[in-house]
Amino acid sequence: MYNSGMKPRKSIRLKGYDYSRAGAYFVTICAHNKECLFGDVVNGNLALNDFGRMVDSEWLKTAEIRKNVILDGYVIMPNHFHGIILIIDNDDNGKAHLASTKCNVSIKMEFGKPKPGSLPVIVGAFKSAVARQINLMRNTPGNEIWQHNYYERIVRNRCELDRIRKYIITNPLRWQMDKENPNGVPNEEENKFWEAFS
Repeated sequence: MYNSGMKPRKSIRLKGYDYSRAGAYFVTICAHNKECLFGDVVNGNLALNDFGRMVDSEWLKTAEIRKNVILDGYVIMPNHFHGIILIIDNDDNGKAHLASTKCNVSIKMEFGKPKPGSLPVIVGAFKSAVARQINLMRNTPGNEIWQHNYYERIVRNRCELDRIRKYIITNPLRWQMDKENPNGVPNEEENKFWEAFS
C-alpha cells in the first residue's frame, strides 16, 4: 500500500542517459549505515576480513559471467567499494570507448525495468550476490549489507580515467581523511576530488 508519509527515493542516475552504452563508469557503493564490515586499513594497507574477501570474489565474478563487462581498477575499503566498470559492445573486439555525457538519447527500458547488461543491472546483481553470501556466512538472512543506492560517474576521457585510477590505488593511504570513514577528518584534497564530480 502507498504510504503518503514516505518520500519517494530520488534517483541519482543521469536523466535520459542510456547506462547500457559502451563506456567507462566509476562506481562507489557504501555499506549499510557506513558500517565497517569488510576489514580495516592498517598503516595505509588494506586488511580484508572474510566479508571483504567475499566482496572481492563476487566483483571478479562480475566480468566472468558477463561478456559485455571488463573490470578496471577497484578497491575494497572497510565500509565502501570503488570500482571502474568498462561496458563494451559485443562487436567492439574488447575495446570500450569512453562515453560522452550528452543526453540526447533515451534510456533503453524493457517494461519499466533497466535493460539487461546495463550499469544498474550489473551493480544490482553484484550487491545482491555479496549480501546473500555475507548473510549466509553470519547467519543473518535478509539483513541489509549495502546502502540502497550507489554513486556513479560516467568517465569522459582518458585523463579523467587516469585520475580516478590514481584515486582508487591511493584510497587506503588516505583512509584517515576519507569522507566515508566514520572517524576520519576529510581534508581539502579529498573534498576537491569529489567536488569535481558534482
